[in-house]
Amino acid sequence: MSINKYAHSGLSAAVARSAGIISLGTLVSRLLGFVRDLIIARIFGVYLYAQAFVIAFRIPNLFRDLVGEGMANAAIVPVLSEYHLKRSKPEFWELANLLLNLLAVVLSVITVCGIVLAPLTVRLIAPGFIASADKLTATIQLNRIIFPFILLIGLAAFATAVLNTLKNFAVSAFAPCFLNLAIIICALLFGEGTMGLASGVLLGGLLQLLVQVPSLYKKGFRPKFKLSFSHPGLTQVKKLMLPRLASSGIYQLNNFVDTIFGSLAAIVGEGGVAVLYFAYRLIQFPIGIFSNAVAQAILPTFSTQVFEENQDNLKTTLDWGLRIVIFVMLPATAVFMVLARPLVETLFGGGRFDAYSSSLTSQALFFYSIGLAAYGSTKILQSCFFALQDTVTPAKVSGLALLNNIILNALFMFPLKIAGLALATSLSGIISFFILFSILSRRLGGLHRQKILKSFWRILAATLAMAAVCHLVNQSLNFGWALLCGALTYILLCFILRVREFKELLSWLLPPETGFLRGGSDWLKPQG
Repeated sequence: MSINKYAHSGLSAAVARSAGIISLGTLVSRLLGFVRDLIIARIFGVYLYAQAFVIAFRIPNLFRDLVGEGMANAAIVPVLSEYHLKRSKPEFWELANLLLNLLAVVLSVITVCGIVLAPLTVRLIAPGFIASADKLTATIQLNRIIFPFILLIGLAAFATAVLNTLKNFAVSAFAPCFLNLAIIICALLFGEGTMGLASGVLLGGLLQLLVQVPSLYKKGFRPKFKLSFSHPGLTQVKKLMLPRLASSGIYQLNNFVDTIFGSLAAIVGEGGVAVLYFAYRLIQFPIGIFSNAVAQAILPTFSTQVFEENQDNLKTTLDWGLRIVIFVMLPATAVFMVLARPLVETLFGGGRFDAYSSSLTSQALFFYSIGLAAYGSTKILQSCFFALQDTVTPAKVSGLALLNNIILNALFMFPLKIAGLALATSLSGIISFFILFSILSRRLGGLHRQKILKSFWRILAATLAMAAVCHLVNQSLNFGWALLCGALTYILLCFILRVREFKELLSWLLPPETGFLRGGSDWLKPQG
C-alpha cells in the first residue's frame, strides 16, 4: 500500500498488520498474566509473600524496561533500521553482534552486583519493610534468586529489537507468554513461599530468549564474540541510549517512589505495595495489548518517514496513532472507574484475597484509570521522538513527572491513603502527555489538532453514555451484564456519531476483501 493511500484512509496497512500481530501476542500474554496474578492473589493475598514478590521482582523489572524500552526501542531499532535501509547485510549483522556482546557483558556485571547488594537495595526501595524482619528477609532472599532474570530478559529484548527491525513481529510478540506460563506452573507446583515464584521467573526469562533464537538464525544472525567501542553504529546507539536510559530510569523511579510510599503501612494501610501492583496490572492490560502494540509497530514506520523531505506522512501516522489509542483507552477508563469493585472481586476475589484486599485495590484502580488515555497516548508520542532520534526531550519530561509524582504523593497520601498514590500517578502522567504533545507540535510545525479534538469529543460522548449504562445495569443486574450492555452502547453510539476510528479499527480487523465493510465508505473520506 502506498503512503498516499494510507494517508487517505488514515490507516497504514503495514503498521496495522504489525500492530495486530503484536496486540494478539500481548493479549495472550496479558490473559496469562491475569491468570498468574489471580493465582498469586488467591495464594498470597496482599500480605507477606505477595509484597515480597512485588518488591523483589521490581528491581529486575527495572532493568527489563531499561533494556527493552530504553535501549531496544529508543536506540537499537532506529539505528539498526538505518543500517538495514542504507548499509549492506554484513555491516548490519556486524553491528548486531557488537551490540549483543556488549549487552551480555554489561548485564552480567549488573547481575552480580545486584545479588551482592540485595540487602541494601531492598531497604532503600521498601523502607517500611525494615520494621518486619520476616518480610525483609523473604524479600532479600527472593530478590537474590530472581536477579539473573536481568541477563536473560535483556538478551531476549535484544532479540526482539533485531526481529522488529526486520519487520518480524510474530515470534517476539508471543515470547512474553512463556514468562507468565512458567510462573503459573511453578507457583502451582511449589505453593506459598519464595521458591515457586522465583523459579518461575528464571525459567520464564530463559524460555522468552530461547524461542526467538531460531527466527534470528533464520534471518541470518550468526553470533560472534567481538568487543569494540569505536564502531560508529555503537556510538550512535550510545548517543541515543543514554538520555532514554535516563528517561526509563526516571519512569521506574516513579514506580519506586510509589513503592516507598506504599510500604508505609502506618499511613496508607497494610498491603499497600501489593494493592498498587494488582491495580496497576489491570491498568496495564489495555495499555499492553493496544497502545504498546501500536507504539512498537509504528516505530519502524516513523523511523522511515523522518527521512522524507515532507513530514506530512509522519504527522498523518502520528495523528492516526493518537486517535486510535484514544478510541480504545477512553471506554476502558469508563469500565475501570464505574466497575472497579466488581471487576477486582471477579478477577482476584477468593482465598486470601479478602474484602479488605478488594476494597483497597478497587480504590487504587479507580484513581489509576483517570490517567489511562494519557499513559497510552504518551507511548505514541515517545515513539515519534525516538524516530526523530531525540531521546533527551522525553527524558527531561520524565524528570519533571518524577518531581510532580513525589510532590503529589506527599500531598494526597494522608487524606486519600493508598488511593492518593494512584491519583498522583495519574495527574503526573496527564501533565507529561500535554507537555510532550506541545513540544512535538512545535517541532513538526503543527499537528492535526482539530481532527484529533473532533474525534476526541465524539469518542467522549459515546464513552459517557457507556459509563451511565454500565452503572445502571450493574446496580440492577450484575457485573457481566453491565459490561455487555456498556459495550453494545459504545458500539451503537459510535455508529450514530460516525466515529471514524471505529470504522478504521474494523477495517484493520476485517480487511476490505471480506466484504463486511462495503457500506458507509464515506467514513473513510479525508477529513478537513
